[in-house]
Amino acid sequence: MSVLAIDAGTTGVTALVVTEDGRIESRGYEEFAQHFPRPGWVEHNPEDIWQATLSACAAALAGASTTPACVGITNQRETAVLWDRRSLAAPRRAVVWQDRRTAGICERLRSAGHEPRVAELTGLRLDPYFTGSKLTWLAENDPAVWEGVTSGRVVVGTVDAYLIARLTAGARHVTDPSNASRTLLYGLESGAWEPELCELFGVPESALPEVVPNFGELGRTDPGAFLGLELPISGVAGDQQAALFGQTCYAAGEVKCTYGTGSFILTNTGGEIVRSESGLLTTVAWQAPSGERTYALEGSVFVTGAAIQWLRDGLGLIGTAPESEAIARTVPDSGGVVFVPALTGLGAPHWDPEARGLITGITRGTTRAHLVRATLEAIAFEVRDVVEASAEGRPPVLKADGGASGNDLLMQFQADQLGTPVERPVIQETTALGAAFLAGLGAGVWGSREELRKTWQLDRRFEPGGRDDALYDRWRKAVELAMASTEG
Repeated sequence: MSVLAIDAGTTGVTALVVTEDGRIESRGYEEFAQHFPRPGWVEHNPEDIWQATLSACAAALAGASTTPACVGITNQRETAVLWDRRSLAAPRRAVVWQDRRTAGICERLRSAGHEPRVAELTGLRLDPYFTGSKLTWLAENDPAVWEGVTSGRVVVGTVDAYLIARLTAGARHVTDPSNASRTLLYGLESGAWEPELCELFGVPESALPEVVPNFGELGRTDPGAFLGLELPISGVAGDQQAALFGQTCYAAGEVKCTYGTGSFILTNTGGEIVRSESGLLTTVAWQAPSGERTYALEGSVFVTGAAIQWLRDGLGLIGTAPESEAIARTVPDSGGVVFVPALTGLGAPHWDPEARGLITGITRGTTRAHLVRATLEAIAFEVRDVVEASAEGRPPVLKADGGASGNDLLMQFQADQLGTPVERPVIQETTALGAAFLAGLGAGVWGSREELRKTWQLDRRFEPGGRDDALYDRWRKAVELAMASTEG
């Protein structure tokens, strides 16, 4: 038996056919357009996401030896999508998680004293990152479209809910707790939409999807809508929670870091809602069909891999991202250079949207190799900042995935800085793998999480060596400068 996993990311959709022993049998990928109508605004056409999904799935299925037993979905989180309840057509483009247009709305709510109550209910903070304020903005700035929402013709949801609606030809309007817990509208304790929050953000609860468990039969694909297939949709989770599941971090205290455009560090906290005093977010990891919820602490670092891309595209210091390792290895250290890549402000644990990038310690002897090495060090320092802010303390091991986890120098430096081993799996596409695991668990392809653990294969383990705390102290001082430069 096999599972079809759909990974609807921010720039494209990946589809994987995953076999019972955890191998990737075939894959498909299709990009879709990004729209930037104004500085700081990011939008997607929902129809483009759907067509990319069909294309990627058709390619993956063409390379598979058998028809998959079920479908799993993982997705870019927090993006606000609207669609017609009957026709499924989107009346406007989706507002993407990266979009910052709602900063004024967040500030207005904060000034009115709402943030402590919002944080108490949701585990989040008032930030444009999350879905709720995006819906408020649409209500205030696109009244013609919003009239459809208030009249009941148009529904709202995140990308997972939109894809399930399309896959089932409109039969199901559902989401899961991992996605719901990123909207500012869902209560961590209640496990449901909070009427108080729906009122605060001006969102009719009737327009929101039903919240269902992360695995089990959540709907069935409609053959007329989805490539002639009728399959159970049996697993769904937001991308970072899916990666936690794909890394088989099923016990409290287990930690993964996905090194992508940004880095996302999630710590499984089990059935306990752990609240952070240090800038980390509390979120739902997944919910079983029994109703039992597993929670996580999340540290979101906005710019890590994107800093490498900036060295390549912005400065022309490297030709390709993988080159960064070879160039950094030509020098023994960063020569005192420290780079704070606050290119879009700072996320966890600082949460300073006004902070700006900073390079310090430059001398006449500084070369591009020193700057490249300082960039890799910055990624490891940012992850250490988040781990040290975690109430759970230093983890026994950090499981790493995502594109930059293929950089051996970075992984070794990360292990040194954390003082803990870093493990990289054979399959680094753990987001899609997590969606496959959830779906397979929900459809009986796998009988237990213990079975899933057995499919996880180690590529390399990086043992911690000596730690340069003086270098980390210089990093902390540079971060303070990057934040102080915006004051006044």
